Amino acid sequence: MTKLKAGDKAPNFSAKDEQGNKVSLSDYKGKKLVVFFYPKANTPTCTTEACNLRDHYKDLKDKGYELLGVSADSQKKQSNFKEKYDFPFPLLADEEKEVIKAFDVWGEKKFMGRTFDGIHRVTFVIDENGTIEKVIDNVKAKIHTEQILE
Repeated sequence: MTKLKAGDKAPNFSAKDEQGNKVSLSDYKGKKLVVFFYPKANTPTCTTEACNLRDHYKDLKDKGYELLGVSADSQKKQSNFKEKYDFPFPLLADEEKEVIKAFDVWGEKKFMGRTFDGIHRVTFVIDENGTIEKVIDNVKAKIHTEQILE
């Protein structure tokens, strides 16, 4: 999976969010940032994970974190996902997989006996200077906020 680890500089990125706004790593300079990658909007585990982050958004904000979700879904799908579940954080529509590949979370996966390429569910906690503090590659959707804050 990802070769990035704690202590590495976060890859610089720029992509459009669900509303078509350009979002870059530099927008978060001086702030702590949680970037969570998920395979597909509106699927059960991705929804559980994003809703856990939504439900504990205040806890994350109180600790100084900004949040950013990323998948290869279209802007329209991301917008519908955000609206349906009332997420208070932006969702990047990385259809070209530029951010996904920069963070090295695209690769071979196995599911129900099939092998295919896809997005690995990985979360990066990035400090105010753009350095990765923590990589969570064993995301537990129901308690993801706890994993970030522990």
